[in-house]
Amino acid sequence: MPFALVHGFCVKPNRRYSFNYLSMKILCIGRNYAEHIAELQNETPDAPVIFAKPDTALLQRNQPFFIPDFSQDIHHEIELVLRICKNGKNIEEKFAPTYFDAIGLGIDFTARDLQSKLKSKGLPWELAKGFDGSAPISQEFKPVADFPDLKNINFRLEVNGEVRQQGNSGLMLHDFNKIISYISQFITLKMGDLIFTGTPSGVGQVKVGDQLTGYLENEKLLDLAVK
Repeated sequence: MPFALVHGFCVKPNRRYSFNYLSMKILCIGRNYAEHIAELQNETPDAPVIFAKPDTALLQRNQPFFIPDFSQDIHHEIELVLRICKNGKNIEEKFAPTYFDAIGLGIDFTARDLQSKLKSKGLPWELAKGFDGSAPISQEFKPVADFPDLKNINFRLEVNGEVRQQGNSGLMLHDFNKIISYISQFITLKMGDLIFTGTPSGVGQVKVGDQLTGYLENEKLLDLAVK
């Protein structure tokens, strides 16, 4: 029998939040925007595609991103990120809104060449997604109450002042509630966990010297250099 496991209540939203490396998980959704699926020529999944990044992937405080030696083709993928505020298991969609208290921005850096190589061999591709520093997040997360409509949140990524990616939460194949409910069927969510909710189209290669700037509803929340 499915059940909901709840631990306490959501803490008061804190715009600037230091994530606890010892207790948090970074969970990510793949193929959640139709145009992004098309640009990579992937199949549209029936259910959310879930993968994870280790805590060592987290990059905070707009620290620079260093291109790793093992890849010649690192791609940017801007995403909305949910902050989980209480523990939950087998969460029904109608209760999912009570399990996240803030929304920020993140970049899912991907070693596309390594990912393609691993996929061609039928191997897991965590190494292409979960390497050190591959998950920059905004230092500021906006309280959910700041958004009048969670299905109409605009965000974008600029590279050297040029818009490369633009997204809107209303274009997601699986919305926030579906994502939380689905993940919690398999993985217990805990306070402090982060969920990257998928990237829109426009992903592309980053190079040394690039400046990446992320905007959430026209407010700059991310600003990091590529080195």
